[in-house]
Amino acid sequence: MKDLLEVNNVHLWEKSEIVLEAQNSYPNPYTDVKVWVDLEGPHFEKRIYGFWDGGNVFRVRVVATAPGKWEWRSGSDRSDPGLRGKSGTFEAMEWTAEEKEENLCRRGFIRTSENRHALEHADGTPFFLLGDTWWATPSFRFRWYEEEKERSIGPEMGFKEMVRYRKKQGFNSVALIASHPAWANDGYPATIRLEDEEETVVRDAWPQPGSESAEDMHNEGGRPFLFPGKVPGYEDVFPDVDRINPDYFRHLDKKIDYLNSQGFVPFIEVARRDVSQAWKKFYDWPQSYVRYIQYVFSRYGANNCILSPIHFDTDYMSIPSREYNDPANLVFEEYGPPPFGNLISTNAHLSNFRNFGGPEEARWLSLYQVGNFSREHFQYWHLSEIFDLPEPKPVLNGEPYYAGCPLGWPHDEPPNGPEEDALYCRSAMYGSVLCGGLAGHIYGAQGLWEGAVEEEADPQMWESLTWESGAQMEYLKKFVLSEGERYQELVPRREFLTPNKSGDHIGYTGWAYCAGTADRDFFLLYFEKDCPQATFRGSLPGTNYRARWFNPRRGEWIDLGDQLQGDESTGLIELPRPPSNEDWGMKLLQVA
Repeated sequence: MKDLLEVNNVHLWEKSEIVLEAQNSYPNPYTDVKVWVDLEGPHFEKRIYGFWDGGNVFRVRVVATAPGKWEWRSGSDRSDPGLRGKSGTFEAMEWTAEEKEENLCRRGFIRTSENRHALEHADGTPFFLLGDTWWATPSFRFRWYEEEKERSIGPEMGFKEMVRYRKKQGFNSVALIASHPAWANDGYPATIRLEDEEETVVRDAWPQPGSESAEDMHNEGGRPFLFPGKVPGYEDVFPDVDRINPDYFRHLDKKIDYLNSQGFVPFIEVARRDVSQAWKKFYDWPQSYVRYIQYVFSRYGANNCILSPIHFDTDYMSIPSREYNDPANLVFEEYGPPPFGNLISTNAHLSNFRNFGGPEEARWLSLYQVGNFSREHFQYWHLSEIFDLPEPKPVLNGEPYYAGCPLGWPHDEPPNGPEEDALYCRSAMYGSVLCGGLAGHIYGAQGLWEGAVEEEADPQMWESLTWESGAQMEYLKKFVLSEGERYQELVPRREFLTPNKSGDHIGYTGWAYCAGTADRDFFLLYFEKDCPQATFRGSLPGTNYRARWFNPRRGEWIDLGDQLQGDESTGLIELPRPPSNEDWGMKLLQVA
Protein backbone atom coordinates (compact mmCIF):
# COMPACT_ATOMS: atom_id res chain seq x y z
CA MET A 1 0.00 0.00 0.00
CA LYS A 2 1.35 3.40 -0.99
CA ASP A 3 1.90 6.21 1.53
CA LEU A 4 0.80 9.42 -0.18
CA LEU A 5 3.30 11.39 1.87
CA GLU A 6 6.04 9.50 0.01
CA VAL A 7 4.65 8.91 -3.52
CA ASN A 8 2.74 11.08 -5.97
CA ASN A 9 1.22 8.59 -8.41
CA VAL A 10 -1.25 5.74 -8.01
CA HIS A 11 -3.56 3.60 -10.11
CA LEU A 12 -7.33 3.95 -10.10
CA TRP A 13 -9.02 1.97 -7.31
CA GLU A 14 -5.64 1.25 -5.70
CA LYS A 15 -5.78 1.67 -1.94
CA SER A 16 -3.34 4.27 -0.63
CA GLU A 17 -3.03 5.95 2.74
CA ILE A 18 -1.99 9.13 4.45
CA VAL A 19 -0.16 8.49 7.72
CA LEU A 20 -0.49 11.21 10.36
CA GLU A 21 1.29 11.31 13.74
CA ALA A 22 -0.27 13.19 16.62
CA GLN A 23 2.04 15.49 18.56
CA ASN A 24 -0.21 15.54 21.61
CA SER A 25 -1.11 12.66 23.92
CA TYR A 26 -4.64 11.39 24.47
CA PRO A 27 -5.98 9.02 27.16
CA ASN A 28 -7.87 6.97 24.56
CA PRO A 29 -7.15 8.07 20.99
CA TYR A 30 -9.84 5.68 19.69
CA THR A 31 -12.61 7.61 21.46
CA ASP A 32 -10.96 11.03 21.89
CA VAL A 33 -9.87 12.00 18.38
CA LYS A 34 -11.39 12.27 14.91
CA VAL A 35 -9.15 12.72 11.88
CA TRP A 36 -9.94 13.17 8.21
CA VAL A 37 -8.71 14.46 4.89
CA ASP A 38 -10.73 16.58 2.50
CA LEU A 39 -10.11 14.90 -0.85
CA GLU A 40 -10.68 16.51 -4.24
CA GLY A 41 -10.26 15.01 -7.68
CA PRO A 42 -12.08 14.70 -11.01
CA HIS A 43 -15.83 14.65 -10.22
CA PHE A 44 -15.05 14.02 -6.55
CA GLU A 45 -15.06 16.24 -3.45
CA LYS A 46 -15.60 14.49 -0.12
CA ARG A 47 -14.36 14.22 3.45
CA ILE A 48 -12.61 10.89 4.16
CA TYR A 49 -12.40 9.90 7.82
CA GLY A 50 -9.43 8.04 9.23
CA PHE A 51 -8.76 5.84 12.24
CA TRP A 52 -6.33 5.42 15.09
CA ASP A 53 -3.80 2.64 14.52
CA GLY A 54 -1.86 2.52 17.79
CA GLY A 55 0.60 4.87 19.50
CA ASN A 56 0.41 8.33 17.94
CA VAL A 57 -0.42 6.99 14.47
CA PHE A 58 -3.62 7.81 12.57
CA ARG A 59 -4.29 6.61 9.03
CA VAL A 60 -6.63 7.86 6.34
CA ARG A 61 -7.11 5.42 3.47
CA VAL A 62 -8.20 6.62 0.04
CA VAL A 63 -8.68 5.50 -3.56
CA ALA A 64 -8.82 7.53 -6.74
CA THR A 65 -12.05 6.97 -8.66
CA ALA A 66 -11.00 8.75 -11.89
CA PRO A 67 -7.72 9.52 -13.67
CA GLY A 68 -6.12 12.92 -13.18
CA LYS A 69 -4.83 15.16 -10.42
CA TRP A 70 -5.99 14.72 -6.80
CA GLU A 71 -5.46 16.99 -3.79
CA TRP A 72 -5.92 16.39 -0.09
CA ARG A 73 -5.71 18.35 3.15
CA SER A 74 -5.88 16.84 6.64
CA GLY A 75 -8.08 17.93 9.53
CA SER A 76 -9.02 16.92 13.06
CA ASP A 77 -11.44 17.82 15.83
CA ARG A 78 -8.34 18.35 18.00
CA SER A 79 -5.96 21.26 17.72
CA ASP A 80 -3.02 19.01 16.99
CA PRO A 81 -0.35 20.20 14.51
CA GLY A 82 0.49 16.60 13.67
CA LEU A 83 -3.04 15.95 12.48
CA ARG A 84 -4.23 19.26 11.04
CA GLY A 85 -3.10 21.18 8.00
CA LYS A 86 -1.06 18.51 6.20
CA SER A 87 -1.60 18.51 2.46
CA GLY A 88 -0.46 16.91 -0.75
CA THR A 89 -1.26 16.00 -4.33
CA PHE A 90 -1.02 12.88 -6.45
CA GLU A 91 -1.78 11.72 -9.97
CA ALA A 92 -4.05 8.76 -10.72
CA MET A 93 -3.71 6.68 -13.86
CA GLU A 94 -5.73 3.90 -15.48
CA TRP A 95 -4.81 0.22 -15.45
CA THR A 96 -4.22 -1.40 -18.81
CA ALA A 97 -6.76 -3.84 -20.23
CA GLU A 98 -4.36 -6.70 -19.47
CA GLU A 99 -3.93 -5.57 -15.87
CA LYS A 100 -7.70 -5.42 -15.42
CA GLU A 101 -8.01 -8.98 -16.68
CA GLU A 102 -5.42 -10.10 -14.14
CA ASN A 103 -7.49 -8.65 -11.29
CA LEU A 104 -11.12 -7.65 -11.76
CA CYS A 105 -11.01 -5.46 -8.64
CA ARG A 106 -9.12 -2.99 -10.83
CA ARG A 107 -12.38 -2.39 -12.70
CA GLY A 108 -13.64 -0.46 -9.71
CA PHE A 109 -15.77 -0.88 -6.63
CA ILE A 110 -19.01 -2.84 -6.79
CA ARG A 111 -22.16 -0.83 -7.37
CA THR A 112 -25.82 -1.40 -8.25
CA SER A 113 -26.71 -1.97 -11.90
CA GLU A 114 -28.85 0.59 -13.69
CA ASN A 115 -32.05 -1.43 -13.22
CA ARG A 116 -31.33 -1.80 -9.46
CA HIS A 117 -31.49 -5.61 -9.50
CA ALA A 118 -27.90 -6.72 -10.09
CA LEU A 119 -24.30 -5.71 -9.41
CA GLU A 120 -21.49 -4.37 -11.56
CA HIS A 121 -18.01 -2.87 -11.30
CA ALA A 122 -17.58 0.90 -11.55
CA ASP A 123 -16.65 0.53 -15.23
CA GLY A 124 -19.95 -1.26 -15.96
CA THR A 125 -18.59 -4.82 -16.08
CA PRO A 126 -21.20 -7.20 -14.57
CA PHE A 127 -20.29 -8.62 -11.16
CA PHE A 128 -22.13 -11.79 -10.20
CA LEU A 129 -21.10 -12.50 -6.62
CA LEU A 130 -20.05 -16.07 -5.82
CA GLY A 131 -19.16 -16.12 -2.14
CA ASP A 132 -18.09 -18.53 0.55
CA THR A 133 -18.85 -18.29 4.26
CA TRP A 134 -15.65 -17.82 6.27
CA TRP A 135 -17.01 -15.92 9.27
CA ALA A 136 -13.89 -16.55 11.38
CA THR A 137 -11.46 -15.22 8.75
CA PRO A 138 -9.76 -12.73 11.15
CA SER A 139 -8.78 -15.51 13.56
CA PHE A 140 -5.79 -17.84 13.72
CA ARG A 141 -8.05 -20.57 12.33
CA PHE A 142 -7.49 -19.12 8.88
CA ARG A 143 -3.74 -19.33 9.17
CA TRP A 144 -1.58 -16.55 7.76
CA TYR A 145 1.88 -17.28 6.35
CA GLU A 146 3.98 -14.35 5.24
CA GLU A 147 5.94 -16.42 2.72
CA GLU A 148 4.44 -17.49 -0.61
CA LYS A 149 5.28 -21.18 -0.30
CA GLU A 150 2.52 -23.33 -1.80
CA ARG A 151 0.93 -25.79 0.64
CA SER A 152 -1.55 -28.51 -0.14
CA ILE A 153 -5.13 -28.34 1.11
CA GLY A 154 -4.94 -29.98 4.52
CA PRO A 155 -4.03 -29.29 8.17
CA GLU A 156 -1.03 -27.10 7.22
CA MET A 157 -2.83 -24.99 4.63
CA GLY A 158 -2.94 -21.24 5.02
CA PHE A 159 -5.38 -18.51 4.14
CA LYS A 160 -3.64 -17.84 0.84
CA GLU A 161 -4.01 -21.46 -0.28
CA MET A 162 -7.69 -21.36 0.58
CA VAL A 163 -8.28 -18.18 -1.43
CA ARG A 164 -6.40 -19.51 -4.44
CA TYR A 165 -8.31 -22.80 -4.25
CA ARG A 166 -11.65 -21.03 -4.31
CA LYS A 167 -10.47 -18.63 -7.02
CA LYS A 168 -9.84 -21.58 -9.35
CA GLN A 169 -13.46 -22.61 -8.73
CA GLY A 170 -14.80 -19.22 -9.78
CA PHE A 171 -15.46 -17.72 -6.35
CA ASN A 172 -14.98 -13.95 -6.04
CA SER A 173 -16.05 -13.17 -2.47
CA VAL A 174 -15.93 -14.41 1.12
CA ALA A 175 -18.14 -13.34 4.03
CA LEU A 176 -16.45 -12.59 7.36
CA ILE A 177 -17.02 -10.91 10.71
CA ALA A 178 -14.38 -8.35 11.68
CA SER A 179 -14.55 -8.99 15.44
CA HIS A 180 -15.62 -12.56 15.91
CA PRO A 181 -16.05 -13.03 18.78
CA ALA A 182 -14.76 -10.35 21.12
CA TRP A 183 -14.89 -12.15 24.47
CA ALA A 184 -12.47 -14.38 26.32
CA ASN A 185 -12.15 -18.16 26.66
CA ASP A 186 -13.43 -18.22 30.19
CA GLY A 187 -15.30 -21.41 30.99
CA TYR A 188 -18.53 -19.53 31.66
CA PRO A 189 -21.80 -20.65 30.06
CA ALA A 190 -23.23 -18.65 27.18
CA THR A 191 -25.91 -17.01 29.34
CA ILE A 192 -24.78 -15.11 32.43
CA ARG A 193 -27.02 -13.96 35.28
CA LEU A 194 -26.15 -10.58 36.72
CA GLU A 195 -26.65 -9.80 40.40
CA ASP A 196 -30.03 -8.23 41.25
CA GLU A 197 -31.05 -8.41 37.60
CA GLU A 198 -33.17 -10.63 35.48
CA GLU A 199 -31.19 -13.06 33.35
CA THR A 200 -29.14 -11.07 30.85
CA VAL A 201 -27.39 -12.55 27.87
CA VAL A 202 -23.80 -11.34 27.69
CA ARG A 203 -22.52 -13.46 24.86
CA ASP A 204 -23.12 -16.53 22.76
CA ALA A 205 -20.54 -19.29 22.99
CA TRP A 206 -19.02 -20.24 19.65
CA PRO A 207 -19.50 -22.33 17.61
CA GLN A 208 -22.74 -23.61 19.17
CA PRO A 209 -25.01 -21.95 21.75
CA GLY A 210 -24.97 -23.77 25.06
CA SER A 211 -21.40 -25.06 24.89
CA GLU A 212 -19.20 -24.86 27.95
CA SER A 213 -17.29 -21.74 27.01
CA ALA A 214 -16.43 -19.36 24.22
CA GLU A 215 -14.14 -20.71 21.53
CA ASP A 216 -10.74 -19.22 20.82
CA MET A 217 -10.95 -16.71 17.97
CA HIS A 218 -7.89 -14.51 18.55
CA ASN A 219 -5.27 -13.82 15.90
CA GLU A 220 -1.57 -12.96 16.06
CA GLY A 221 -2.48 -9.52 17.36
CA GLY A 222 -4.75 -10.73 20.15
CA ARG A 223 -8.44 -9.85 20.30
CA PRO A 224 -10.31 -6.88 18.79
CA PHE A 225 -10.99 -5.17 22.13
CA LEU A 226 -9.10 -4.94 25.41
CA PHE A 227 -9.85 -6.35 28.83
CA PRO A 228 -11.03 -5.73 31.51
CA GLY A 229 -14.53 -4.77 30.45
CA LYS A 230 -17.36 -2.97 32.22
CA VAL A 231 -19.93 -5.74 32.80
CA PRO A 232 -20.11 -5.97 36.61
CA GLY A 233 -18.61 -9.21 37.87
CA TYR A 234 -17.62 -10.33 34.37
CA GLU A 235 -14.91 -7.86 33.47
CA ASP A 236 -12.77 -10.78 32.30
CA VAL A 237 -15.51 -12.15 30.04
CA PHE A 238 -16.88 -9.27 27.99
CA PRO A 239 -14.22 -6.77 26.86
CA ASP A 240 -14.16 -3.00 26.99
CA VAL A 241 -15.63 -2.14 23.60
CA ASP A 242 -14.48 1.46 24.07
CA ARG A 243 -10.84 0.33 23.91
CA ILE A 244 -9.83 -1.03 20.52
CA ASN A 245 -6.79 -3.24 19.83
CA PRO A 246 -5.25 -1.97 16.57
CA ASP A 247 -2.79 -4.85 16.37
CA TYR A 248 -5.65 -7.31 15.89
CA PHE A 249 -6.94 -5.29 12.94
CA ARG A 250 -3.48 -4.89 11.41
CA HIS A 251 -3.40 -8.66 11.01
CA LEU A 252 -6.87 -8.62 9.48
CA ASP A 253 -5.65 -5.93 7.03
CA LYS A 254 -3.29 -8.46 5.46
CA LYS A 255 -6.12 -10.87 4.69
CA ILE A 256 -8.44 -8.21 3.30
CA ASP A 257 -5.66 -6.86 1.08
CA TYR A 258 -4.80 -10.36 -0.10
CA LEU A 259 -8.43 -11.02 -1.04
CA ASN A 260 -8.44 -7.86 -3.18
CA SER A 261 -5.13 -8.85 -4.76
CA GLN A 262 -6.79 -12.07 -5.94
CA GLY A 263 -9.85 -10.30 -7.34
CA PHE A 264 -12.10 -11.08 -4.35
CA VAL A 265 -14.62 -8.58 -2.97
CA PRO A 266 -15.02 -9.50 0.72
CA PHE A 267 -18.25 -8.95 2.63
CA ILE A 268 -17.14 -7.52 6.01
CA GLU A 269 -19.55 -7.43 8.94
CA VAL A 270 -18.35 -5.41 11.91
CA ALA A 271 -19.69 -7.63 14.75
CA ARG A 272 -22.12 -10.41 15.54
CA ARG A 273 -25.54 -9.73 17.09
CA ASP A 274 -24.73 -11.46 20.42
CA VAL A 275 -22.54 -8.54 21.55
CA SER A 276 -25.47 -6.14 21.36
CA GLN A 277 -27.26 -6.70 24.68
CA ALA A 278 -24.22 -6.10 26.89
CA TRP A 279 -22.99 -3.32 24.58
CA LYS A 280 -26.29 -1.49 24.84
CA LYS A 281 -26.69 -2.05 28.59
CA PHE A 282 -23.21 -1.10 29.83
CA TYR A 283 -21.89 1.32 27.22
CA ASP A 284 -23.01 4.58 25.63
CA TRP A 285 -25.41 3.13 23.07
CA PRO A 286 -25.78 4.00 20.26
CA GLN A 287 -22.77 6.35 20.12
CA SER A 288 -20.25 3.73 21.25
CA TYR A 289 -21.44 1.38 18.53
CA VAL A 290 -21.53 4.20 15.97
CA ARG A 291 -17.85 4.78 16.70
CA TYR A 292 -17.00 1.12 16.18
CA ILE A 293 -18.96 0.83 12.92
CA GLN A 294 -17.18 3.90 11.62
CA TYR A 295 -13.82 2.52 12.73
CA VAL A 296 -14.28 -0.60 10.59
CA PHE A 297 -15.81 1.36 7.70
CA SER A 298 -12.88 3.82 7.76
CA ARG A 299 -10.32 1.06 7.99
CA TYR A 300 -11.68 -0.99 5.08
CA GLY A 301 -13.71 1.49 3.03
CA ALA A 302 -10.80 2.00 0.62
CA ASN A 303 -10.77 -1.74 -0.06
CA ASN A 304 -13.05 -3.10 -2.76
CA CYS A 305 -15.52 -4.64 -0.34
CA ILE A 306 -19.12 -4.75 0.85
CA LEU A 307 -19.61 -3.49 4.41
CA SER A 308 -22.12 -4.32 7.12
CA PRO A 309 -22.97 -2.78 10.52
CA ILE A 310 -24.10 -6.08 12.09
CA HIS A 311 -24.18 -9.83 11.52
CA PHE A 312 -27.84 -10.54 12.24
CA ASP A 313 -28.12 -14.28 11.61
CA THR A 314 -30.80 -14.75 14.28
CA ASP A 315 -32.66 -12.79 16.94
CA TYR A 316 -31.27 -15.17 19.60
CA MET A 317 -29.17 -13.28 22.17
CA SER A 318 -29.72 -9.98 20.37
CA ILE A 319 -31.49 -6.69 20.74
CA PRO A 320 -34.49 -6.36 18.37
CA SER A 321 -33.38 -5.98 14.78
CA ARG A 322 -34.92 -2.53 14.25
CA GLU A 323 -32.77 -1.15 17.10
CA TYR A 324 -29.64 -1.57 14.95
CA ASN A 325 -31.07 1.10 12.65
CA ASP A 326 -30.28 3.72 15.28
CA PRO A 327 -26.46 3.40 15.17
CA ALA A 328 -26.36 2.46 11.48
CA ASN A 329 -28.38 5.50 10.44
CA LEU A 330 -26.34 7.72 12.78
CA VAL A 331 -23.15 6.66 10.99
CA PHE A 332 -24.62 8.08 7.79
CA GLU A 333 -25.77 11.26 9.54
CA GLU A 334 -22.48 11.95 11.33
CA TYR A 335 -19.95 10.69 8.79
CA GLY A 336 -21.89 10.33 5.56
CA PRO A 337 -22.22 7.18 3.45
CA PRO A 338 -19.01 5.36 2.49
CA PRO A 339 -17.22 7.97 0.36
CA PHE A 340 -16.00 5.55 -2.31
CA GLY A 341 -19.41 3.94 -2.77
CA ASN A 342 -19.09 0.64 -0.88
CA LEU A 343 -22.44 -1.13 -0.77
CA ILE A 344 -23.88 -1.79 2.70
CA SER A 345 -25.63 -5.04 3.49
CA THR A 346 -26.10 -7.42 6.38
CA ASN A 347 -26.63 -11.09 7.05
CA ALA A 348 -30.35 -11.84 7.39
CA HIS A 349 -32.62 -13.62 9.83
CA LEU A 350 -34.99 -14.71 7.03
CA SER A 351 -34.87 -11.35 5.20
CA ASN A 352 -33.10 -8.14 6.09
CA PHE A 353 -35.95 -6.25 4.46
CA ARG A 354 -38.15 -7.84 7.13
CA ASN A 355 -35.49 -7.33 9.82
CA PHE A 356 -34.68 -3.66 9.25
CA GLY A 357 -37.42 -2.29 7.01
CA GLY A 358 -37.36 -0.33 3.79
CA PRO A 359 -35.40 2.83 2.93
CA GLU A 360 -37.43 5.00 5.31
CA GLU A 361 -36.23 2.98 8.32
CA ALA A 362 -32.92 1.48 7.16
CA ARG A 363 -31.40 4.42 5.29
CA TRP A 364 -28.05 2.65 5.34
CA LEU A 365 -29.06 -0.58 3.56
CA SER A 366 -28.14 -0.78 -0.14
CA LEU A 367 -27.84 -4.55 -0.78
CA TYR A 368 -30.51 -6.91 0.51
CA GLN A 369 -30.07 -10.49 1.66
CA VAL A 370 -32.24 -13.40 2.77
CA GLY A 371 -31.21 -16.52 4.66
CA ASN A 372 -30.66 -18.52 7.81
CA PHE A 373 -34.03 -18.56 9.60
CA SER A 374 -35.35 -21.39 7.43
CA ARG A 375 -33.24 -22.38 4.50
CA GLU A 376 -35.36 -24.66 2.30
CA HIS A 377 -37.10 -23.70 -0.95
CA PHE A 378 -40.25 -22.45 0.79
CA GLN A 379 -38.24 -19.36 1.81
CA TYR A 380 -36.90 -18.37 -1.62
CA TRP A 381 -40.01 -16.25 -2.25
CA HIS A 382 -38.56 -13.62 0.08
CA LEU A 383 -36.13 -12.85 -2.74
CA SER A 384 -39.07 -12.20 -5.07
CA GLU A 385 -40.71 -10.02 -2.44
CA ILE A 386 -37.63 -7.80 -2.38
CA PHE A 387 -37.27 -7.92 -6.17
CA ASP A 388 -40.80 -6.52 -6.52
CA LEU A 389 -40.37 -3.62 -4.09
CA PRO A 390 -41.30 -0.16 -5.46
CA GLU A 391 -37.70 0.94 -4.80
CA PRO A 392 -35.79 -2.29 -5.55
CA LYS A 393 -32.24 -3.02 -4.54
CA PRO A 394 -30.09 -6.01 -5.48
CA VAL A 395 -30.65 -9.10 -3.35
CA LEU A 396 -28.96 -12.46 -2.83
CA ASN A 397 -29.30 -15.48 -0.58
CA GLY A 398 -26.46 -14.93 1.89
CA GLU A 399 -26.98 -17.89 4.18
CA PRO A 400 -28.82 -20.71 2.39
CA TYR A 401 -28.66 -24.44 3.07
CA TYR A 402 -25.14 -25.20 4.35
CA ALA A 403 -23.45 -28.31 2.99
CA GLY A 404 -23.13 -30.99 5.65
CA CYS A 405 -25.06 -29.04 8.25
CA PRO A 406 -27.94 -30.69 10.13
CA LEU A 407 -30.64 -28.04 10.30
CA GLY A 408 -33.27 -29.61 12.55
CA TRP A 409 -36.81 -30.04 11.25
CA PRO A 410 -37.16 -31.60 8.79
CA HIS A 411 -33.47 -32.60 8.85
CA ASP A 412 -32.36 -33.93 12.24
CA GLU A 413 -29.30 -35.43 10.57
CA PRO A 414 -27.15 -34.35 7.63
CA PRO A 415 -28.35 -35.48 4.19
CA ASN A 416 -27.84 -39.03 3.04
CA GLY A 417 -24.38 -38.68 1.55
CA PRO A 418 -22.54 -36.02 -0.45
CA GLU A 419 -24.72 -36.33 -3.57
CA GLU A 420 -27.91 -35.47 -1.69
CA ASP A 421 -26.01 -32.77 0.18
CA ALA A 422 -24.90 -31.17 -3.10
CA LEU A 423 -28.45 -31.50 -4.46
CA TYR A 424 -29.77 -29.35 -1.60
CA CYS A 425 -27.04 -26.77 -2.24
CA ARG A 426 -27.99 -26.60 -5.92
CA SER A 427 -31.63 -26.04 -5.01
CA ALA A 428 -30.48 -22.99 -3.04
CA MET A 429 -28.17 -21.77 -5.81
CA TYR A 430 -30.51 -21.97 -8.80
CA GLY A 431 -33.81 -21.52 -6.98
CA SER A 432 -32.60 -18.39 -5.21
CA VAL A 433 -31.22 -16.70 -8.32
CA LEU A 434 -34.34 -17.41 -10.39
CA CYS A 435 -36.52 -16.08 -7.58
CA GLY A 436 -34.80 -12.72 -7.96
CA GLY A 437 -31.36 -13.09 -6.34
CA LEU A 438 -29.54 -11.61 -9.33
CA ALA A 439 -26.79 -10.13 -7.15
CA GLY A 440 -25.28 -13.62 -6.77
CA HIS A 441 -25.13 -16.32 -4.13
CA ILE A 442 -23.14 -17.16 -1.00
CA TYR A 443 -22.29 -20.79 -0.31
CA GLY A 444 -21.68 -22.26 3.13
CA ALA A 445 -20.38 -25.56 4.50
CA GLN A 446 -20.08 -27.20 7.88
CA GLY A 447 -16.48 -26.93 9.04
CA LEU A 448 -15.77 -23.82 6.99
CA TRP A 449 -18.26 -21.42 8.49
CA GLU A 450 -16.99 -21.94 12.04
CA GLY A 451 -13.31 -22.42 11.15
CA ALA A 452 -13.13 -25.97 12.50
CA VAL A 453 -9.50 -26.90 13.12
CA GLU A 454 -9.75 -28.99 16.32
CA GLU A 455 -8.76 -32.65 16.09
CA GLU A 456 -12.23 -33.74 17.22
CA ALA A 457 -14.01 -31.53 14.67
CA ASP A 458 -16.06 -33.42 12.08
CA PRO A 459 -15.59 -32.18 9.45
CA GLN A 460 -12.46 -30.10 9.69
CA MET A 461 -12.34 -27.08 7.44
CA TRP A 462 -9.83 -28.52 4.95
CA GLU A 463 -12.17 -31.45 4.38
CA SER A 464 -15.28 -29.38 3.66
CA LEU A 465 -13.27 -27.02 1.45
CA THR A 466 -12.96 -29.83 -1.11
CA TRP A 467 -16.60 -30.91 -1.20
CA GLU A 468 -18.16 -31.19 -4.64
CA SER A 469 -21.02 -28.85 -3.69
CA GLY A 470 -18.52 -25.99 -3.44
CA ALA A 471 -16.91 -26.87 -6.76
CA GLN A 472 -20.35 -26.75 -8.42
CA MET A 473 -20.79 -23.07 -7.57
CA GLU A 474 -18.89 -22.04 -10.70
CA TYR A 475 -21.50 -23.82 -12.84
CA LEU A 476 -24.13 -21.45 -11.49
CA LYS A 477 -22.28 -18.52 -13.04
CA LYS A 478 -21.88 -20.43 -16.30
CA PHE A 479 -25.64 -20.95 -16.35
CA VAL A 480 -26.68 -17.43 -15.36
CA LEU A 481 -24.18 -15.57 -17.58
CA SER A 482 -24.67 -17.82 -20.61
CA GLU A 483 -26.10 -14.80 -22.46
CA GLY A 484 -23.68 -12.32 -20.93
CA GLU A 485 -25.10 -9.40 -19.00
CA ARG A 486 -28.63 -10.15 -20.21
CA TYR A 487 -29.22 -12.03 -16.94
CA GLN A 488 -29.63 -8.58 -15.36
CA GLU A 489 -32.92 -8.20 -17.29
CA LEU A 490 -34.51 -11.34 -15.85
CA VAL A 491 -37.71 -11.13 -13.82
CA PRO A 492 -38.94 -14.01 -11.59
CA ARG A 493 -41.74 -15.83 -13.41
CA ARG A 494 -42.30 -19.12 -11.59
CA GLU A 495 -45.99 -18.94 -12.55
CA PHE A 496 -45.01 -19.57 -16.18
CA LEU A 497 -44.34 -23.22 -15.23
CA THR A 498 -47.13 -25.67 -14.42
CA PRO A 499 -46.81 -27.52 -12.10
CA ASN A 500 -44.15 -25.67 -10.12
CA LYS A 501 -44.61 -26.89 -6.52
CA SER A 502 -44.98 -30.66 -6.58
CA GLY A 503 -42.71 -31.48 -3.64
CA ASP A 504 -43.12 -30.82 0.07
CA HIS A 505 -43.05 -27.11 0.80
CA ILE A 506 -40.32 -27.73 3.41
CA GLY A 507 -37.60 -29.38 1.35
CA TYR A 508 -35.35 -29.18 -1.70
CA THR A 509 -37.03 -31.39 -4.31
CA GLY A 510 -40.04 -31.24 -6.61
CA TRP A 511 -40.21 -27.48 -7.23
CA ALA A 512 -39.53 -25.60 -10.47
CA TYR A 513 -38.38 -22.02 -11.11
CA CYS A 514 -38.35 -19.61 -14.03
CA ALA A 515 -37.11 -16.10 -14.78
CA GLY A 516 -37.42 -14.30 -18.09
CA THR A 517 -37.05 -10.97 -19.82
CA ALA A 518 -39.93 -8.56 -20.27
CA ASP A 519 -39.77 -9.12 -24.04
CA ARG A 520 -40.11 -12.90 -23.45
CA ASP A 521 -37.20 -13.67 -25.71
CA PHE A 522 -34.91 -15.22 -23.05
CA PHE A 523 -35.79 -17.52 -20.16
CA LEU A 524 -33.83 -19.52 -17.61
CA LEU A 525 -35.56 -22.43 -15.89
CA TYR A 526 -34.55 -24.84 -13.13
CA PHE A 527 -36.19 -28.10 -12.10
CA GLU A 528 -35.33 -29.66 -8.76
CA LYS A 529 -35.05 -33.44 -8.54
CA ASP A 530 -38.38 -35.28 -8.84
CA CYS A 531 -40.09 -32.53 -10.83
CA PRO A 532 -42.84 -33.85 -13.13
CA GLN A 533 -43.01 -32.93 -16.80
CA ALA A 534 -44.03 -29.29 -17.04
CA THR A 535 -45.97 -26.97 -19.32
CA PHE A 536 -44.50 -23.57 -20.11
CA ARG A 537 -46.96 -20.73 -20.71
CA GLY A 538 -44.67 -17.73 -20.95
CA SER A 539 -43.70 -17.88 -24.61
CA LEU A 540 -44.86 -15.53 -27.34
CA PRO A 541 -47.64 -17.24 -29.35
CA GLY A 542 -46.39 -18.91 -32.51
CA THR A 543 -42.75 -18.10 -31.69
CA ASN A 544 -39.88 -20.55 -31.98
CA TYR A 545 -37.38 -21.03 -29.16
CA ARG A 546 -34.10 -22.84 -29.07
CA ALA A 547 -34.08 -25.01 -25.96
CA ARG A 548 -31.01 -26.35 -24.18
CA TRP A 549 -30.73 -28.44 -21.03
CA PHE A 550 -28.09 -27.53 -18.47
CA ASN A 551 -26.48 -30.14 -16.23
CA PRO A 552 -25.73 -28.35 -12.93
CA ARG A 553 -23.64 -31.26 -11.69
CA ARG A 554 -21.15 -30.98 -14.55
CA GLY A 555 -21.73 -27.49 -15.92
CA GLU A 556 -22.59 -28.83 -19.39
CA TRP A 557 -25.12 -27.63 -21.95
CA ILE A 558 -27.13 -30.15 -24.02
CA ASP A 559 -28.94 -28.99 -27.16
CA LEU A 560 -32.43 -30.47 -27.59
CA GLY A 561 -32.07 -30.41 -31.37
CA ASP A 562 -35.55 -29.40 -32.53
CA GLN A 563 -36.90 -25.96 -31.75
CA LEU A 564 -39.87 -25.54 -29.43
CA GLN A 565 -42.79 -23.44 -30.64
CA GLY A 566 -45.38 -21.64 -28.58
CA ASP A 567 -48.98 -22.43 -29.42
CA GLU A 568 -50.36 -20.06 -32.04
CA SER A 569 -53.06 -18.72 -29.74
CA THR A 570 -51.96 -19.43 -26.16
CA GLY A 571 -48.17 -19.61 -26.36
CA LEU A 572 -48.21 -22.87 -24.36
CA ILE A 573 -45.27 -25.25 -24.78
CA GLU A 574 -45.28 -28.81 -23.48
CA LEU A 575 -41.68 -29.07 -22.33
CA PRO A 576 -39.79 -32.33 -22.80
CA ARG A 577 -39.02 -34.48 -19.81
CA PRO A 578 -35.63 -33.84 -18.18
CA PRO A 579 -32.87 -36.20 -19.33
CA SER A 580 -32.92 -37.96 -15.93
CA ASN A 581 -34.72 -37.85 -12.61
CA GLU A 582 -32.17 -35.40 -11.24
CA ASP A 583 -32.15 -31.62 -11.10
CA TRP A 584 -31.77 -29.79 -14.43
CA GLY A 585 -31.56 -26.29 -15.78
CA MET A 586 -32.97 -25.11 -19.10
CA LYS A 587 -32.58 -22.09 -21.36
CA LEU A 588 -35.15 -20.90 -23.87
CA LEU A 589 -33.90 -18.37 -26.40
CA GLN A 590 -36.13 -16.86 -29.07
CA VAL A 591 -35.07 -17.75 -32.60
CA ALA A 592 -34.70 -14.68 -34.78
